[in-house]
Amino acid sequence: MFDKNAIQLGIAPIGWTNDDMPELGGDITFEQCVSEMALAGFTGTEVGNKYPKDVDKLKNSLQLRGLSIASAWFSAYLTTKPYEETQEAFVKHRDFLYAMGSKVIVVSEQGKSIQGEMDTPLFENKPIFSEQEWHVLADGLNKLGELAKEKDMKLVFHHHMGTGVQTSEEIDRLMDMTEEDFVYLLFDTGHLYFSGDDPLYILNKYLHRIKHVHLKDVRNDVAELVKREKLSFLQAVKEGVFTVPGDGSYDFKPVFEMLSQSTYKGWLLVEAEQNPEKANPLEYALIARKYLREEAGI
Repeated sequence: MFDKNAIQLGIAPIGWTNDDMPELGGDITFEQCVSEMALAGFTGTEVGNKYPKDVDKLKNSLQLRGLSIASAWFSAYLTTKPYEETQEAFVKHRDFLYAMGSKVIVVSEQGKSIQGEMDTPLFENKPIFSEQEWHVLADGLNKLGELAKEKDMKLVFHHHMGTGVQTSEEIDRLMDMTEEDFVYLLFDTGHLYFSGDDPLYILNKYLHRIKHVHLKDVRNDVAELVKREKLSFLQAVKEGVFTVPGDGSYDFKPVFEMLSQSTYKGWLLVEAEQNPEKANPLEYALIARKYLREEAGI
């Protein structure tokens, strides 16, 4: 299936400790997190808030465990703040990731986002961008993507629940309005499936622009509860809407088949924000690693 020389396997720290809800995994240290990632058989990670900010310290801690940095989340506010503010923060973020050897920069537009609001219903209050906001967003992303290219890096846009770019229709619009040489796509199975969209539609249509992949599973019964009870994104996470591949309701086999037959090169990164008191992080990392070995052949 996959060319093992073209694919790297990573896992996000959000299953151990949650940056948006510090009460989830608050007692879990950075050292425990990365040690268990390596123990489970992964070779990469994205950056969490508990990670050392010093490049040399972080590199040393990761190299001891055979890990490297795949990328890190960046919150853009192109639709709600002056472009210069986002650019200044982006350049610092880019330079840190460049020093860590990363090739992609994960960007999500957080202007008007409700994903961090504990009591705002996720589906009923989803933000919608105006025509002007769409143009401001696209123009800003093109500029940021050009800055990424200066370092031979790629900006990968993260469609996300509770934001203005969540659905397939919105992803289509963003891809149509941005430059292919500057703005690429992060493909996230869980966010598309939870949104009610078909991940395979996006994967097939934008394979040439997908440069980073998040593998996230969804528990259908919890997703239905979220809709029925009008829960927020954070409440959905606490209820356990997300889990690792192979433990939820989504069938990843067609995704693996399509990706393996493509020219995709880069990271396949397991990402499943859960409450570590309910879902032991090491146990679930091992579940994901076993599933990838058995179903994707890697």
